[in-house]
Amino acid sequence: MMFAAALLAVSAVPASVMAAGTHQRFGYGTPATPEQIKGWDIDARGEDGKGLPPGKGDVNHGAEVFADQCASCHGTFGEGEGRYPKLAGGNGSLTADRPEPTVGSYWPFAVTLWDYINRAMPFPTPRTLSADDVYALTAYVLNLNNIVPADFVADKESLPKVKMPNHDSFSWQDPRPDTAMKPCMTKCVDPSTLKIVSTAEGKDLTPRTSGPLDTMQPK
Repeated sequence: MMFAAALLAVSAVPASVMAAGTHQRFGYGTPATPEQIKGWDIDARGEDGKGLPPGKGDVNHGAEVFADQCASCHGTFGEGEGRYPKLAGGNGSLTADRPEPTVGSYWPFAVTLWDYINRAMPFPTPRTLSADDVYALTAYVLNLNNIVPADFVADKESLPKVKMPNHDSFSWQDPRPDTAMKPCMTKCVDPSTLKIVSTAEGKDLTPRTSGPLDTMQPK
């Protein structure tokens, strides 16, 4: 009886599904249109500005937008209000006991500032600013940090060229070793010859948890 039920279950599967290499669709959803993709594709790459849209904004206009949209949280001059973050200052503080990672003291790319404002600010109503307003705000915040002059105009050409003070303190190469396991097909090592020569036990590689694991003895 069980064998017959198994045969019925297999026979109920369409042949097209069982065919090797056949990709089946679930039967719902539609391909994304270019307009839909455009609505999600809003990022701008920090290192070269790829993705920045047309538009421009200067420091003076940025000061007006900042006073209207940003100062209530970030302060009139980017000094921060309450628990909201500072945008300016903090130069030379990153190695201090209380570092201040502001736009001027920490951020590596000016374009990243544009990207963050564009996607996340202002805090109550993100994605409501025009591209010109975002460019102007970026110019203003950079000027607050003495990175660009008062007559600076931010656009897709000028913004990627701005050199941020902390840019060279970042590491642009992944320091992690390549640990990818590559399959062995010929002249493979005999597993019986492999031996464990070192373990992590007793080397204080794991921080204390201030919990029951701290009192456990190694097996």
